[in-house]
Formats: sequence, C-alpha cells, structure tokens
Amino acid sequence: MAKISPFRGICYNPRKIEDLADVMTPPYDVISPLEQQKFHDRHPKNVIRLILGKTNDTDSPTDNRYTRAAAFFQKWREEKTLVRDETPSLYLTAVDFSVNGETLTRFGLIAGVRLEPFEKKIILPHERTFSKVKSERLELMKTCKANFSPIFALYTDRGEILEKLKQAALRREAESDMTDDRGHRHRMWRITDPGVCADMQKAYQDKQIFNADGHHRYETALNYRNWLAETEPDFTDDHPANGIMMYLSGMNDPGLKILPAHRMLLGVDRGLRSSLMEKAAGFFEVTPFSRNDPGLEALCSELRKNPLPTKIGVLLKDHPEAYLLELKDGVMDRLFGKEVPPALLHLDVTVLTRLIFMQLLGFDELRLDNEKSITYTSIDENTMAAAASGECDLAFILNPTSIEQVRAVAEEGLIMPRKSTYFYPKVITGQVFNCLR
Repeated sequence: MAKISPFRGICYNPRKIEDLADVMTPPYDVISPLEQQKFHDRHPKNVIRLILGKTNDTDSPTDNRYTRAAAFFQKWREEKTLVRDETPSLYLTAVDFSVNGETLTRFGLIAGVRLEPFEKKIILPHERTFSKVKSERLELMKTCKANFSPIFALYTDRGEILEKLKQAALRREAESDMTDDRGHRHRMWRITDPGVCADMQKAYQDKQIFNADGHHRYETALNYRNWLAETEPDFTDDHPANGIMMYLSGMNDPGLKILPAHRMLLGVDRGLRSSLMEKAAGFFEVTPFSRNDPGLEALCSELRKNPLPTKIGVLLKDHPEAYLLELKDGVMDRLFGKEVPPALLHLDVTVLTRLIFMQLLGFDELRLDNEKSITYTSIDENTMAAAASGECDLAFILNPTSIEQVRAVAEEGLIMPRKSTYFYPKVITGQVFNCLR
C-alpha cells in the first residue's frame, strides 16, 4: 500500500523574493547549457544553484558544484530566504498551460511518500535510466540531504481525491502564484487540516503509484537510503530518508498531457547514415519528403494522422530528403515476439530502439546508456533544425506514448526504453523542498 504523509516543506520567503518566477526553473534534466546560464544570471537565489550548479576547472573534492549547492542551501535558510513550515502540510498545486491550441489545467498534490523497492509493486517505474545521471544525483543528495525537485507520479482516480483536495484548498487564495517564461501559471495551496490530511493518507492506501517523470531521482533516493542504512549506525525506520517528495496527479486529470520524445543522435558515421534507408526498406514502407518547410509539415501531418501502425520520421545529416517509415505488418512479432512482452512489443519507442537503433544501426546497451550520444526534445521544429544545421547526425520524430500504454507497461512490471514519455509541462522546481536530515 502507498504511504503518503504531510511534511514540513521548505519554501521561498515571499518577503525576500518579490517575484517567485525569478527563482524557479524546470527540472534539471530539461535545462540546456544556455538556459542554465540564463537562470544563474536571473537571480542570485535562483534554484539553479542547488539543482544544476556550474562546474569550474578548479573543482576539487571539497569545492565543487555539490558542496557549493549545500553551502547555498544552508546560507539561504540561515538568512530566511528559505523558510521551513512550522506545520506539516500537503501542498496542492495547479498549473495552467496551453499546448497545441488547448488551454488546460493540471492539478498535483506534493506529499511525502514512503520509498518502496520496485519489486513490491507499490511504486512502479515505466522506463530505463542512465547510470551516470544517477551517480551525479546521488552525490548531490549525499551533500545537500534534501529533495529539491518532486518526483512526478500518477495514480488511478475517478476524481474523488482531487475533488476533496479542491474543497480543502481552492476556496482561499493560493499561498504562491507565479507565471513562468513559457506563460504557465503555477499556484500552490498548503493543506494543514489534520482531518483532511488523514483522509488523504487513507485514500492513497489502496493505490499503486506510477512513476511518470523522475526515475533517476527515485532510484537515487533508494540508493541514498541504502547508503545511509549502511553508513549511519543510528539510521532507523523513521529516518526522513525513508521517504521522498512526490507530485501526485490522477491519470484521468484532463490536464495530463504526454508529448513525444524525439531523438537526436551524435557520433553516427557517414557509412551508417548512408545505408540506413536501404536497410530500413526491408522492414518499413519508406516514403521520401522534401526537406523544405512544406515537405516537413507534410511529413509530420502524415505521421500524426493515424499512429498505427508505427510511423517514424527520419532526418539525416547532409541528406537532401527526409523520410517517413511505416512499419510493415508482422515485423516486430517475427523478429522479437519471443523475447519482448506484448505490452512493449509494438510501442513506437521499442520499434525505434530494438529495430532501428540495435538491429539496423548496431548500437549496444553501452551506447544506449550514454546520455551524451542521444539528446531529446518534444518540439518538432527543434528536431528538424538540429538535423538541418548539422547539430546532430540523425534525428527521429515520433508520436507520443499514450497514458494507457504507460499504465499497461507499469502494471506488468515492465520497463520501457529510456525517455519513452515526455509529460508536459514538467513539474516546476522551487515551489517546495523536502529536508532529509
């Protein structure tokens, strides 16, 4: 059973920070180097200094991005830029955003959630992680002893939980209210009523929690807890590191949106690129499109018309045409049906990873685990621009994974390829922190 709890969150002090938009950012893993610099320049107390500090040539074991983050965190608390709530709270949040011409609102409850190993099937992952990223996050957690960004998680709900939360919070003005650079409005309400908190704890007891975004941070939290249990003689079952800060959203929330996670590949030599379409023709119907704007618009339109069978757009560096690959009938069953479970077999990301990356391009697991050789974006135009400019060697445009596919894979205890989903918008970092001391 999932165990949630209110906690004494640490928040920016509105008396010290005039505009909260100046100090908040997206999660660390979607921040580009240019954005990292922008957030550093925007405000001296921006959360970027905690989650993604700069590295220096003079960094040492005692002076590095992690030790500096810990020093900032301590200093900001001492000077009351960050203030810890006196009363344990649940934190209801709402984000208003627009995507593809729709204006939506997604609600999320930020709570403490007890860590559980995946094999218990209480908290379920759905995609693979990168080894190096987890080691970096672990070093940050060891040094700062805090959760700076909540895990984005999902649960099944017909609306009862959300309605109770709304009744408890929305009748009053939000405690924080800001609009970010993308025009998304973020609000947060504290829920401190012991009766409401107890009702929420009871409501989640029969829920499975599906990890939507933040797999690296969740696995890091498990590793951190295990490290503490081995190294601290006084580590007990009620130590704060037995839990993690999560943002919980209902799977039926009308504001839950998944965008595609397009791939851009580096380090693919000319020979592999030039032979790819010839190899692909044995498994896909291959349709060429012009690389000019109308041609690429037509490719994306055809890609999105009907997601079945799997359709993938391909752009190659220094190549005059783009291509739409449409999977031929029975290919995945014939090639991988005996080794890949049905819930995974026909996912677009499985077709891309197993058939294109591994079979046609010859990538191994080591290559797929290198977060620097494959980058990701949810924006079609960014993918096309990267291929056109030569910023990447190969680019693949995908359709989004559906929430039904995510649920089916997680419920069966299976794991999708890395970056199979892009839940939009990301949960903003800086609304509330969780101390693990």
